Amino acid sequence: MIVVTGAAGFIGSALVGELLRQGWQDIVAVDDFSRSDKAPNLEGKALTAKVERNEFVAWLDAHEKRVQFIFHLGARTDTTEFNKAIFDELNVRFSQDVWERCVRYGIPLVYASSAATYGDGELGYSDEDDTLPERLMPLNPYGESKNEFDRWALRQERKPYFWAGLKFFNVYGPNEYHKGRMASVVFHAFNQIKASGGMKLFRSHRTDFKDGEQLRDFVYVKDLCNVCLFLMEHRKNSGLYNLGSGKARTFLDLARATFKAMGKEENISFIDTPEDIRDKYQYYTEAKMEKLRNIGYDRPFRTLEDGVNDYVVNYLAKKAYC
Repeated sequence: MIVVTGAAGFIGSALVGELLRQGWQDIVAVDDFSRSDKAPNLEGKALTAKVERNEFVAWLDAHEKRVQFIFHLGARTDTTEFNKAIFDELNVRFSQDVWERCVRYGIPLVYASSAATYGDGELGYSDEDDTLPERLMPLNPYGESKNEFDRWALRQERKPYFWAGLKFFNVYGPNEYHKGRMASVVFHAFNQIKASGGMKLFRSHRTDFKDGEQLRDFVYVKDLCNVCLFLMEHRKNSGLYNLGSGKARTFLDLARATFKAMGKEENISFIDTPEDIRDKYQYYTEAKMEKLRNIGYDRPFRTLEDGVNDYVVNYLAKKAYC
């Protein structure tokens, strides 16, 4: 039995779909299933059970002998939310409960961390140094909560026999349709271009970056799922791992790839970055991927152009799920 928390969300549901395609059949989905906008993400997927998030710890206590692996992907991910108490409950304490059960019952664990832990990138984007999380200064409560749990995990004397915390960079792809403002720029670009024929990008508010040339490490959700499955089968070399493409690209690159995938002429303009996120905005992220490569992960990551094309042509244009 494989458990996926956050299973109705973007990454969780994509992983459930990939597990099923790979022949894994005994899958338990954990989430807050009261949100109807996430329901299509799991529609048609054969699940052993659905467990409400607030009942999961008790459920795990009762069923631990059947659980082979846990992917803990459930989290509050809104970078514009500033109520720290929400993140303390959902991203820290709940994750600690899951971790402690995995220790007690001998269950391997992969959990979702975030590149938001790196803050403005002043200290770099290396996952090699386990002392780095103690020095990082995330830019928002979401990043702080993810870094707090990473620090807590590294300090524990008792750990799952295998565990990995994955620092997701800018993930995009099918099944993110419910995320609203927090959906990827590809999603917003597609919908803007379809509605108006043009795309508006955030203007740069720094003199060292031109408009649209802010850089991000964009990683396709299908590549992320491949890494998760590799770690489930590998079960060695515990620790924190970056999960990006390893290549920073500009928002202009992304917008142009979206226009091309849609067969539309480029029409790009710029608007001010909203004031509520302007001083917390990352201008450059790029995952250092050597640590994952050095433990044997050798599959290539899709280029931005290939990932955007697959997402636009096979999912967004068809309103399809994976």
